[in-house]
Amino acid sequence: MSQRRCVRYLPAAADLPAMFGGGGGFDPRKMEQMMQQMGIDMDEIDAEEVVITTPDGELVFEDPEVTKMDARGQATYTLVGEPVEREAAGGGGAGDDGGDGGDDGGIPDADVEMVQTRTGASEAEAREALEEHDGDLAAAVAALE
Repeated sequence: MSQRRCVRYLPAAADLPAMFGGGGGFDPRKMEQMMQQMGIDMDEIDAEEVVITTPDGELVFEDPEVTKMDARGQATYTLVGEPVEREAAGGGGAGDDGGDGGDDGGIPDADVEMVQTRTGASEAEAREALEEHDGDLAAAVAALE
């Protein structure tokens, strides 16, 4: 039995710039036309600061270059800049809802009430279940039901 091979001829890397307008790179007008045909809109956003909050802290970009690309209703943001790292504002982290978790292991009162309402358990039982399951509401409810 003979084997057939499929051979595809691709343009050489040196020929690519010529395909898109010659010279040293892409022709901006052709690129804009192609993006319009594909339904892609790009806008520069005049941002003064961008803050990305993580569980460990914040990344702060001062005076970044931000571009919004809208492709058929799906928005994508591109951020260019040098971040400065800092601790999260408030020091409470993402789970701090202003409830008075206090010295009881950091379990917010709202979470305790939710477990109580769902299971009919006492406040002490609900708090203990939440502490045993590291604040996981679903696991605490399942343990008490």
